[in-house]
Amino acid sequence: MSVQKREVKIITTHQLQSMKVRGEKISMLTAYDFSMATLLDAAGTDVLLVGDSASNVMAGHETTLPITLDQMIYHASSVVRGVKRAFVVVDLPFGSYQGNSSEALRSAIRIMKESGAHGVKLEGGEEIKDSITRILSAGVPVMGHLGLTPQSIYKFGTYSVRAKEEAEAEKLLSDARILQELGCFAIVLEKIPSALAKRVAEELEIPIIGIGAGPHVDGQVLVIHDLLGITKEFKPRFLRRYAELHEIITGAVSNYIQDVKSLNFPTEEEAY
Repeated sequence: MSVQKREVKIITTHQLQSMKVRGEKISMLTAYDFSMATLLDAAGTDVLLVGDSASNVMAGHETTLPITLDQMIYHASSVVRGVKRAFVVVDLPFGSYQGNSSEALRSAIRIMKESGAHGVKLEGGEEIKDSITRILSAGVPVMGHLGLTPQSIYKFGTYSVRAKEEAEAEKLLSDARILQELGCFAIVLEKIPSALAKRVAEELEIPIIGIGAGPHVDGQVLVIHDLLGITKEFKPRFLRRYAELHEIITGAVSNYIQDVKSLNFPTEEEAY
């Protein structure tokens, strides 16, 4: 019987836990396609998140709610094919896990089997503990997500900072402890006060990844289109743009159009 050789991924949940213990910060970015995943992986990104933010940046929707499980699997499969080192986590989309642990398990298994990803991410705390428990029982690594949870945007009614009031902050702390006790390997904290995020990171043993949660957590995550300056309208305080590709891309395309219309492209040297 022949045995298919499989390339071992260097970054695992164990590696991420070890990074927290030794104080090495974790780098995490979103990815939605093969080409970008290849670049981000080669650059040394620790974790690639196939985020439901694909609904916004790839499909043009106003919220993350419209994206489907099939679409998430498509994006995740594309990313996994471009990865040699990074740990790939996939968002379970809205409606695929809330309120029904059996549906949550089916969704997670589909993602793992059909995309080859390494784990899934769910938004919420105590209210989704049954879904998390069911998924973990199948051996699927789960990353939690607390604070601003974009799938609940119509409940909150705003994308403003969460957990500023004591009651909500205590609820977040309680949910974080629950997620750890259930067996989540890490938690994303989105857009919460820096002091609260620091407290969560110090009290919990699992890695805490922040986005708009200050510098005192165990790692950071950004949407790649925001980091590279491909998107222009989104300008939150927490975002640092490391490039301005919007100008570079539109400039390059404008030059191409001008060369085509002026018969400057292709030249005889560029023809067969």
